Parts: sequence; C-alpha cells; structure tokens
Amino acid sequence: MADADFQTPADSDARWRRAAIAVLGLAAILFFARLGARALWASEFRWGEIAREMHLRGNYFWPTINGRSYFDKPLGSYWLILGVGWIIGAVNETAARAPSAFAGLLAAALLIVIVRRLYDLRTAVISALILSTSFSFVFFSRNASADVETIAGELAALALFLAHENDAGGGWWVIGLWLIMAVASQMKGLLGFVLPLAMIGSYRLLAEGWAEAIRGLGSGSLAARWRWIVERQRWFFNWSTPIAIALAAAVYYAPFAISQHRTGSEHGIYMVYRENVERYFAPFDHRGPIYLYVYVIFALMAPWSAMIPAALAHTHQRRKIGAGQAVQDRFALTFFWATFIFFTLSGSRRSYYILPILPPAAILVARVLLEEPERMTPLARRLVRFGFGLVVAMVAVAALAFIPPHRFMPYPYSALPPAPDRGVYAIFWIGSVAAILWAMRDSRPPRTALAIGAIAWLFMFYFYVFAMPAGDAYRTEKPFAYRIRALIGADTQGLAFYLNQGPVYYLGLPRPTPEYDRLADLDRAVADGKVRWLVVRRRELPKLNFPYRQITAETAYPWDRKQHALNAMMLLKVAPPAAAARPSK
Repeated sequence: MADADFQTPADSDARWRRAAIAVLGLAAILFFARLGARALWASEFRWGEIAREMHLRGNYFWPTINGRSYFDKPLGSYWLILGVGWIIGAVNETAARAPSAFAGLLAAALLIVIVRRLYDLRTAVISALILSTSFSFVFFSRNASADVETIAGELAALALFLAHENDAGGGWWVIGLWLIMAVASQMKGLLGFVLPLAMIGSYRLLAEGWAEAIRGLGSGSLAARWRWIVERQRWFFNWSTPIAIALAAAVYYAPFAISQHRTGSEHGIYMVYRENVERYFAPFDHRGPIYLYVYVIFALMAPWSAMIPAALAHTHQRRKIGAGQAVQDRFALTFFWATFIFFTLSGSRRSYYILPILPPAAILVARVLLEEPERMTPLARRLVRFGFGLVVAMVAVAALAFIPPHRFMPYPYSALPPAPDRGVYAIFWIGSVAAILWAMRDSRPPRTALAIGAIAWLFMFYFYVFAMPAGDAYRTEKPFAYRIRALIGADTQGLAFYLNQGPVYYLGLPRPTPEYDRLADLDRAVADGKVRWLVVRRRELPKLNFPYRQITAETAYPWDRKQHALNAMMLLKVAPPAAAARPSK
C-alpha cells in the first residue's frame, strides 16, 4: 500500500475492505499452517485427553483424565474439540488446537468490527494486524486451551453492545448480549460474564470523563446519585435484563445440571466456584507478585509491546488536550485499564491470565502508529522512535540464529542444536531488514506500522510453522509413550502410574490405568502382583520399597535444567518384594 492510503481520510472503503481480508488471510495462515505438526505439550494434554476419553466412553458431560474426574473447566471447549474431531475423523493434535485457531481468527474479525465503529476502517485493519501478529496471541491461537475462545466471546459481547449502546431502555439485543456471555463462559469459566460486564459498566460510568463521574457519584443525595448511575447503565437497568439473565443462567447451568443428573455429583459446579471465585479472592496456587502484569505484557505482545509506552502516553495526553474522538479513546483506555486492574487485583496471577488485554492494547498501538506526527506530543514522538529502535535491535539480535550455539553460548546451552531451516530463516530475516529500510526512508508512523507488521508476521511464521515443529525432535513425552507400548505389549493391565498420569494421551489406552498417590497403596498393589510396570518420575525413586529394574526413560539432553531431569518419567519393571533382592540403584 502506498503511504497515501494512510494519509487520506477519504480512502475508499473498498480498498480497506480488501486490506481487511488480506489481514485475516495472513492471520489464518499463522493460526492454521501445520497446526497438528507438533505433539501436544504441557496443559494441552488435558484438553486432548479429556476429549479423547469423552469420545471413548460416550459420556460428554463428565470430563476425565485417565478415568479421574477433571472438571476444572466447563464443557464447551471440549465439545468444540470433539466437533472438529468428528469432522476430520480423529481426536488428534489438529482437532485439539483447531477451536483456538478459529477463535483467534474470529477475535481478529470482531476487533475490526469494534474498531471500525469507534474510529474508521484503516484503524480497524491495523488493530487486527497488531493483535494477530502478537507473540502470545499467535501462540494461544495455535494451542489447545480455552483462552482465545474467551477473548473472542468478550469481543463478540462488546461488538453487540457498541452496536446498540444508544438504544434507550435496552431491547432484545440485551438478551443476545447475555447469551453470548453464557456461551463464552462455557469455554473457560465465569470470565465470559465478568470481563464484558466489568468493561461495559466501567465505560458507561466514565464515558463523559472522570470529572463527570466524580461529580455524579460524589455529589447530591443518594437518590440523585442512584439516578445518575441508572441513567448511564440503561443497558442493564431495563425490562429485558431479567429475562436475559434467566436465559443466560439456564444456558450456562444446563450442562452442569445434566452432568449432576447423570452422575449424582455436584463436582462440576463446585469446581466452577473453586476455579473462578475462590481462586480470585482466596487463591490456593499461582500467587504471582502484584506487579507481575506490569512487565509480562511486554513479552505477551512482542514485538508490538515496544510501542505500548508511546500508545499510552499519546492517548492519555491526547484526551487531556481535547484533540478529538475523546469518547472513542476513552473506550479503548477503559478497556485496557479495566482489564489490567481486574487481573492485578486477583489473588491468583499467572502470566497468560492477562491475555484479554491484548485487544485494547492493539487498538491503542494502532492509534499512535496512524497518527500524523504533527498531531502527536513530543513525548509520544520520541517514544515511537524509541520503540521502533527496539524492534530494529531485536531484528539485529535475531541474526545470532545464523550462528551455531556452540560458537557463542556457554555450556550447556552450547549443546543446543542450530536453528532449523536456516535458508527459510534467512529469507524472512532479509525481508525484515528490507521492511526496516523501507520504513526508515520516511519516518512517519504509518510506515512504522506496516514495517513492524511485516517483521512480526515473518518471524511468527518462521517460529511457529518451521522452528517449533522442528523442535519436536527434542520433545520426549510422545516417543516415551510409544516405547512403553512397544515394551509392555499386551500387558497393559499390569501398567500403573505413581504420582503422575504418565504420557496418558499418547499411550492411547482403551481403559484407565491405575494411579497411586500413596506409597502404601502402591506397595500393596505390587505385593499382590497387580502392578508389573510402573511409570514414575526420577525424583520419586528413593521412596520405592520394592525391587525394580529401569527399562526406559524420557530422553535427557545436556541443556535440560536439573529440575527437568528430576521430573523425567521412567518405566520400571517391578516385582513383589519376596521375588528378588532389591537391586542397587
């Protein structure tokens, strides 16, 4: 596109519609290309195995892993995996990840709808480009989880709200809003309700500015203050809201009710309370520091995070000087800060919990990168130049990938393999350098936006489509599972797990394998001859009280951390204590 495309407000919608299609097409390539080329890893196993066992047992209302209840999340995300599996004929890696990829594409499209309504189509297109090429958004759009599905649900709710924000007294669209939130909450939990409600409620209070909000909430009688709140929250205080809440509650609760009716257990709805309410107010794990998200966002949104300081400075200062579009900017700022504050106030914090902040951050970055330099404050201009300098530095440092690790890294990292497909990497790296040089010919921010977009897409494509699948050669859980199957043959009933669930997904067994959490129970099972093969982590070996022989283990690499080596799984051949003297370890 020529620079004029960014400079002229009268650009035709047709041209920007083509640009929107192009951005969504590029996002689809990033999200779907070689989606099933990697083995499942980390938390992905939960989604893959739960869906596999639902299909195996024909019970779609009781999630289990190795036969044990695992109701930490609602059922919606598992059903989506099963739906894709039905279409492609297998519950495999592609089926497990495809719902997230579709949700990522939907989220980018919804962001275009939202930002076009707030600003214009070119800002919408660049916002979608930023979101769909942010490091963690691409990662989770290619990951078996429910995080991006929650983001898509929140954006769908906000898009519907903005389309009807000025409808006096509510309407039937309010029912649609609550039903969208109910479906979104079936993916990961009550965030599907909480995030849109918190965002819309905060925005409506602040839509006329802080001064008006302080006046309305802090002055006059209680009745006057209440009337002020009701007037600004007409989307909630109207005749359709009770109907909407009742329908949304029914839609959300129905799967839990069916599960309870079939099993007689209220475990599902209890876990919703535990994972959503108790974890927020009285966390039992994941207690990250309160400042966690201050720096985490810069990793999640790379490389666009280099522009976050400029975006916040520009939008806040622009609002202060009354430089137009104050209400739209206030929506984006409220979206950003309400999300940040909500997750920061939570007692339970993990880096990726704050993923929903990426859409508003993308809007703010798009705003600053599409602004005319003469309309930017000096601070914002300096921060844009500094941010672009950081991106240039990142590209320069990325040249180290051409050098084998043993030439510049200390042991044990010198033993790492060289970057895969370095010919492809060279093409992409040269393309990134060309984008930088093109942007430096004219330092106007719109060129910076396109240059960073090209760099981000090229590096994300190489990393996720080439490098990560190549890295599977050094992943250990799937090959370990296949070795177990080959070694134990048909003796699967003699297999057991101790203090882990083993590589249960890739074992692909038709029935649950016994799991032992207490050593005394395991000792009795071994003595009775019920356990002949045992999968155990290396760190647990000193606890075992019976004879065993190590048969195989997950492959270890020199660069593995000590903790990783201790967590490596091993297959043992065991015998009752009376069968043989215990061998030395």
